[in-house]
Amino acid sequence: MAFVFETIPAQRNIIELDNPREVSWWTKRFGCSEQQLRAAVAEVGPSAAKVEQLLDGSDVIVTV
Repeated sequence: MAFVFETIPAQRNIIELDNPREVSWWTKRFGCSEQQLRAAVAEVGPSAAKVEQLLDGSDVIVTV
């Protein structure tokens, strides 16, 4: 039986769109498509917390 290990982002608070493995990880994490992820990052920046809030539909964005 072969095991598949997912690559967890080195920085879990920043979304790196130039790394296909990280894009795949983040889309699974947020339950969205790659296009939705890219649009969210374009709107609020690469902060994982801000992107998650935008994709969740939350009106309040908490800055860390």
